[in-house]
Amino acid sequence: MYTSLVSHCLFPLHERLKGHTTVALRKAMEASQWWDGAQLDQLRLERLQALLRDVGEQVPYYHRLFAEIGFDPAGVQSLNDLQRLPFLDKALIRAHTEDLKHRGAEGLARFNTGGSSGQPLVFFIGKRRVSHDVAAKWRATRWWGVDIGDPEIVVWGSPIELGAQDRLRRWRDRLLRTDLLPAFEMSDAKLDGFIAAIRHKRPRMLFGYPSALTHIALHAEKRGIAMDDLGIKVAFVTSERLYDEQRATIARVFGCRVANGYGGRDAGFIAHECPEGGMHLTAEDILLELVDAQGQPVPAGQAGEIVVTHLATRDFPFIRYRTGDVAVLDDKRCACGRGLPVLREIQGRSTDFVTAANGTVMHGLALIYIIRDLSGVEAFKVVQESLTHTRVLLVPGPGFDPACKAQIVAGFQRRLGGEVQVDVDCVDTIPPEKSGKFRYIVSHVGASQPVANAS
Repeated sequence: MYTSLVSHCLFPLHERLKGHTTVALRKAMEASQWWDGAQLDQLRLERLQALLRDVGEQVPYYHRLFAEIGFDPAGVQSLNDLQRLPFLDKALIRAHTEDLKHRGAEGLARFNTGGSSGQPLVFFIGKRRVSHDVAAKWRATRWWGVDIGDPEIVVWGSPIELGAQDRLRRWRDRLLRTDLLPAFEMSDAKLDGFIAAIRHKRPRMLFGYPSALTHIALHAEKRGIAMDDLGIKVAFVTSERLYDEQRATIARVFGCRVANGYGGRDAGFIAHECPEGGMHLTAEDILLELVDAQGQPVPAGQAGEIVVTHLATRDFPFIRYRTGDVAVLDDKRCACGRGLPVLREIQGRSTDFVTAANGTVMHGLALIYIIRDLSGVEAFKVVQESLTHTRVLLVPGPGFDPACKAQIVAGFQRRLGGEVQVDVDCVDTIPPEKSGKFRYIVSHVGASQPVANAS
């Protein structure tokens, strides 16, 4: 009864007060998810046409671009016509941030992301986009027989969430029955506390990084503490690549299903897994292209870079945005019966843990957040050579202040330990790994160094 009160009354009121249209959007999505491909494509074409007409008139960057390349939004008659536009990438966003804002945008919220290559990015999101993203996540949550208002444990590390725990936010989370556990530090004492909190909460659902939930699960096993008797129904994981062994560990220890999610603050909620195992695209909001190294489309069944057009981003458009991630699109319909297209595989997304000198294990994002907001840093990479030595590679750009090196050293030593040697070197470029992928955190501690338990 309480869950029904929250999902039907309290949360809709919360969204209305924030100026969001989440409830109506979710209801529409729960109808359109059963449409066939032709119906979905027609909806997306109409929304794409409206988006391009609007940004061509009201967004300075696109007004200028359309004129330069002779692109007329009125001539868009199919989804494939979108390919006449050039790609948008992080470098272009950084170079044209102000010109990407809609002239009529109000209440834009500033966001940052480090990206898988370690390149800081600042962008903005309006209420329309937030409404669509929340509605997409809410719909996917309900696929698993849980809803907003069910007891939930969130294991997360973003300073946006962790820094917002003011009195109003705490009251909101209390009403929604959501508890937030910080994923940065994972010493034995912290993990013991997380396990105790989960057992006390007895949540219906978990949400967090797959690596963090796996770490908690393995610690519970090591302690001999049962976690499969709490009534947890599903663990939602996102922000990293989900490996098979992580899925198996989380499912085994918590006694629940594991639901993968893929997306980001910049590109939006791109895909969610249903109980039948299909990784469904949020097709009503997302136009997804897969392209090869030359930017040419690849067919279903072949790996390609994910390029996203978010149809609810008029305030700060993401049109043909190169994510840098690689995926494979399936050409078969999911057994669940939904008409939403399916991703067969998502490749190349993982975030390492790092280990402090005292043995405290923490999420790699604990170090990333120290660097990513610094001005003038075009790219970076962190290499933890040992418990006592970490290297930071920086690619400086316009506005780079050499004094930030001292900030990085101080910040890293606060996380890793004052005795840790932190070398910060400026380089011209950061080469990819032997696999051809870029990694912004590489830790050599876990595989070769003895790690002491922190208390």
